[in-house]
Amino acid sequence: MKNVEIRIRAYDEASDLLKLSAIWFEASMAAHAFLGEARLREQRVAIETIYLPQAETWVACHAGAPVGFISLLDTFIGGLFVAPDRQGLGIGRALIAHALDLKGELSLEVYTANVQAYGFYKSLGFEELSRRATDSEGLPFENAMMRLKA
Repeated sequence: MKNVEIRIRAYDEASDLLKLSAIWFEASMAAHAFLGEARLREQRVAIETIYLPQAETWVACHAGAPVGFISLLDTFIGGLFVAPDRQGLGIGRALIAHALDLKGELSLEVYTANVQAYGFYKSLGFEELSRRATDSEGLPFENAMMRLKA
């Protein structure tokens, strides 16, 4: 698929919170179905009340509407999500490039069961540093720690 014209701008809680939460949920249901819908619904509350308000978030917009976002905690990518119907259009790549320009290096953790995301990060040059058998909540979902330097 070809790239779409997007604009990346800073997060605005008043206008973006519910839109980005919806993008996060739809993308997570597609990519992280192995976690289960109930757990994703619980995590959505944390996304809205903790993670989005505390992170440095950049929003990718197409025709003025949010289609994806990247949330940073310094150089750590807390989340990169693109609306499922907009994936494969270069939006995730543009968000990574924007964050890399800002920070000089990036790190992240990705579920290894999310083969599409893991492959996406590898294709951008992220190197796997380590793996752990459980996720941040101690549940048995393997994660890979990855890093990319400019």
